[in-house]
Amino acid sequence: MRHGTAAEVFGTSLRLGLTSFGGPVAHLGYFERIYVRERQWISVDAYTQLVALCQLLPGPASSQLGFLIGWRRAGWRGALAAWLGFTAPSAVLMYAAAMGAVSADSATALAVLHGLKLVAVAVVAQAVWSMARRLCTTRAMIAIALLGGTLQLVAGGTLTQMLVLLLGAIGGVIWGRSALSPVDVPLMGINVRTAVIALGVFALLLVSLPLLALQSPHGLWALADVFYRAGALVFGGGHVVLPLLSDALVPPHWISADRFVAGYGLAQAVPGPMFSLSAYLGAASLPQMPMTAAAIALLAIFLPGLLIAVAGASMWSQLSRHSGMRSALLGINAAVVGILAAALVDPVWVTAIRSVADIGIAALGAALLAHGRLPPLGVLVLCTVLGATAA
Repeated sequence: MRHGTAAEVFGTSLRLGLTSFGGPVAHLGYFERIYVRERQWISVDAYTQLVALCQLLPGPASSQLGFLIGWRRAGWRGALAAWLGFTAPSAVLMYAAAMGAVSADSATALAVLHGLKLVAVAVVAQAVWSMARRLCTTRAMIAIALLGGTLQLVAGGTLTQMLVLLLGAIGGVIWGRSALSPVDVPLMGINVRTAVIALGVFALLLVSLPLLALQSPHGLWALADVFYRAGALVFGGGHVVLPLLSDALVPPHWISADRFVAGYGLAQAVPGPMFSLSAYLGAASLPQMPMTAAAIALLAIFLPGLLIAVAGASMWSQLSRHSGMRSALLGINAAVVGILAAALVDPVWVTAIRSVADIGIAALGAALLAHGRLPPLGVLVLCTVLGATAA
């Protein structure tokens, strides 16, 4: 913990921000490969627990996860560097789209996007296999993963995800004690005072921004209020926040429905977090000051989730010290594997695989990643080219 520098974290997260296509679930696969296996900044136990924590909190889970890994690696400076590196590429692209400089409607762009989705299938499949081998070592843990994944796949939704994690914790308490071994808890170095300050700032902004917005219903404060409330109240990431943003922006005539839908479509074609759509929406909502509006919208939608993540990580670290919680963590880890396996099927596989050729390309990518025959960037290029050609 805290063995690196903010510059090191920024460089690694920027690489992820440029190459992590496929949405929030795929991001977890990219993170596992880079942070756990390649860089070895965090163990698979600690990584999986942070995944579970971020799934339970409101806000963008993959951005919160990267933020906390950056904090663990290089303190608060590392956390900010991780968020900035992962977010900046997609935010710049979305701002350029709002200015009319980027489009993803051409046949070539759609074909390349299809190839990138196949890369996501390979990355997530390889991550699920790697985590299952490490975390599902007993019959009880395998059963928790299978049952949790099946429940998530059948019912879907954020509430089901929380239920799966809760059932995993209960299963860990019941069946995990006999196999209890040392667990690498995600100690973050975030003290109680820092956690309380983060919660205080979160609550203060949630209350004060609506009051400030009354000064100008279509000004910067009002824009900040729209995006801050969306980021504070949403569970489940980018796709879930869209209805909130649509209801808050389209009827009051911040942005037209057609332009909102166009921005959403483009957001699925860029790497990094889908919350970067806020840069597009901010610039399009206040075209007289697009850069300022984009920056405010971007910061406002991410800030509540990051503040809550700081408080949640501090509490999680304290709870993880207790033996009962350590048993529960074994079940939670297995449940996370099940959730990721379900997500591999839907939406990753469902949205990417169109033919037998696609299956072959994804399988080739997963095999190359597993055996290390080709660097990850090479796998990304190869699968993208093959997938685009097939499309």
